[in-house]
Amino acid sequence: MTITTEEQLEKLKAIGRICAITRDAMAEAMRPGMTTLELDEIGRKLLEAHGARSAPEVTYNFPGATCISINEEIAHGIPGDRIIAAGDLVNIDVSAEKDGVFADTGASFLLPPGDARLEALCSDGKKAMWAGIRAVKAGAPLADIGDAIGKFAKKGGYTLIRNLASHGVGDSLHDEPGEISTWPDKSERRRMNNGLVFTIEPFLSLGGRMADQKSDDDEWTLVSRPAAPCVQYEHTVVATPRGAIVVTLAA
Repeated sequence: MTITTEEQLEKLKAIGRICAITRDAMAEAMRPGMTTLELDEIGRKLLEAHGARSAPEVTYNFPGATCISINEEIAHGIPGDRIIAAGDLVNIDVSAEKDGVFADTGASFLLPPGDARLEALCSDGKKAMWAGIRAVKAGAPLADIGDAIGKFAKKGGYTLIRNLASHGVGDSLHDEPGEISTWPDKSERRRMNNGLVFTIEPFLSLGGRMADQKSDDDEWTLVSRPAAPCVQYEHTVVATPRGAIVVTLAA
C-alpha cells in the first residue's frame, strides 16, 4: 500500500492500534502453565471485539488467530497444546484486517526467571528494530534499513536471520514492494516512495542465520539454523519525508 489520502492513513492507524492492543494484552495475560492455544484465544477475542479479522487466517488459512513461537521456534508457531513455562522465550505475532486494510506487529517476551543472555537479546532486538525504523524516510534507499540493522547487529556480536524479511503491507498482509531485507543487501536498489507502508522486523539471533521448517509434519513453524536463540520485533510503518510513522503502537 502507498498512502495517498488521510482516510487511508486513518484506517491504517485504526487496524495498527488494534494489532498493538492485542499484542500487548496477550503478553500481559501470558502465564506459566497456560497453553499457546489459550493465549491465542485471548488474541482472537480481542480482534473480534474490535471488528478485526486475523490476517493469517483469512489470507493463508493459518490454524490460529495469531502466531505464537516458543524457544527453538522463531516464527509462525501454531497455537496448540504446548504449555508455556517459566523462563520461556515467547514470540507473539499479531496481524489483522479491518475495513480492507492490514497491519502487522510482533514482539518477543521472556518469562521470568530470565537468562541474562536472553534478557540482553530481547533488549537489543528492540534496538535493532528501532535502528531500522530510524532509517525510514521517503526518497531514501530501502537498503538503508538493512544497513542500519546490520551495523547494530555486528557491533553487538549478533547474527541476523537472512531468509525472513520485512515486507509491504496494507492492501494485503504481504503487499508491494514485496520483501525488504533486514540485513545488509548490496543487490537492493529500490527507494522508499512517499506513503509506502511496510514492516520493519529484524530477527536478531545468538548465532542463527537461516530459518527452516521445524518438521515434515508442520508446514508453518520455523526454527533457526544453526540452532540458536532468536527474537523478532516488528512494527508497521509509513515512509514520509520526515521519517517513519509507526502505526502499531497501543497508545
